[in-house]
Amino acid sequence: MGAYKKVIVGTDGSRTSMLAVDRAAKVAAASEAELLIVTAFEPASRDEILEAQDALKGDAFLVVGSAPAESILKSAAGRARAAGAAQIETMAVEGLAVSVLDKAVTQSGADLIVVGNVGLNSLAGRILGSVPQTVARRADVDVLIVHTS
Repeated sequence: MGAYKKVIVGTDGSRTSMLAVDRAAKVAAASEAELLIVTAFEPASRDEILEAQDALKGDAFLVVGSAPAESILKSAAGRARAAGAAQIETMAVEGLAVSVLDKAVTQSGADLIVVGNVGLNSLAGRILGSVPQTVARRADVDVLIVHTS
């Protein structure tokens, strides 16, 4: 058995965040650990829902609520399986990325968080803070920041 028992990776569906999923899956596979893939989402506003219903009719559910997040998770889980992870769970949580990751770590008992480095070296990231920077600063467990950009 490897060093980690439960690995969490955050993804927003972007190409760079999927590279973090790939790395997390490899770490989980090497450690025979469970992989929890998490994505944060913000609910659509009432106006956005009405606009989607007007434009898409019966298919509006595809772009409102947690459906886009669930689609991201399905894709990420497929990548994780392809990278060797055997035990995969997914979780879509309403909220901001850092808060969602914090909550997921606490609730799941994870011992490693994996995030991509996007925003870490940007001016806005240095001034305002980035997701990887904030996760690393607040985490009570190991953090792997994957070079994805």
